[in-house]
Amino acid sequence: MIEQTVLDYLTPLLNVAVYMEVPPDPPEAFVVIEKTGSSLRNHIYTSTLAIQSYGPTLLAAATLSEEVKGRVLYGALPDEITRVSLNGDYNFTDTETKRYRYQAVFDITHY
Repeated sequence: MIEQTVLDYLTPLLNVAVYMEVPPDPPEAFVVIEKTGSSLRNHIYTSTLAIQSYGPTLLAAATLSEEVKGRVLYGALPDEITRVSLNGDYNFTDTETKRYRYQAVFDITHY
């Protein structure tokens, strides 16, 4: 499962907690991984992952998002990930909870 692969990859690299969903009592800064879609062709998957970076300030959320992008785009990724591209990134502040958040969307080819 690509979500677990990315979670296991990012967890030791970031200085914040990485989750698959927002916890009930979240820390001040953290990251959430969400799969938003996928396709399969010739036994090779392409998945779209939205990685949300939360922070106490807009700048902190943006800075954390830049770190996430660097780790995903330029890091030594697990072998089952064969290609990564950044689909987009943007301010995605949660208007309901008033928490600062940036979102980076990646297209990941994997098997």
